[in-house]
Amino acid sequence: MCIRAYKRKRVMIILGVDPGTRFAGFGILKKDKQKVFLLDYGCLKMSSSKNLEERISIFHDFFQEKIAKWQVTDVALETPFMGKNASNFLKLGYMRGILYLLSHKNSLKKHEFAPREIKLSLTGFGGASKDQVARVVLRLFSGIKTPQRDDVTDALAVSLCGLWESRYSQLR
Repeated sequence: MCIRAYKRKRVMIILGVDPGTRFAGFGILKKDKQKVFLLDYGCLKMSSSKNLEERISIFHDFFQEKIAKWQVTDVALETPFMGKNASNFLKLGYMRGILYLLSHKNSLKKHEFAPREIKLSLTGFGGASKDQVARVVLRLFSGIKTPQRDDVTDALAVSLCGLWESRYSQLR
């Protein structure tokens, strides 16, 4: 007697985050079989009047809540690059550390992408502007309102890269 084991494709729910100490964009996508659904997206706004420790706590609690509510399986982030301000780069590292911690605590698969990689995946050009990336994202998710901040479209772009990466890794 021959018993066949069928490999069931898992449902993937990916949280893409564009972290920041004042604004953090996020997008949550669900892939079930060959269909993709936009579950949630937006921007966490944190007051500059709060000290950094309070904002880190708000950031942690907000994303822990999203992970639990949507039963997130994967998290996607953009790799940081050193900009003009070393202090901002360091503070961004705190927020990324929180996402690493949440990923570990919730057994989430982590995906990271360089900014050029994200731009290339979405627009076909690694040097694309934020506006070009946003236009592609809005075209792919027709019907969503144009977000007021780039952080949101950046987070959705990161989510899409994580989704596409998982599709290709399943083929290997």
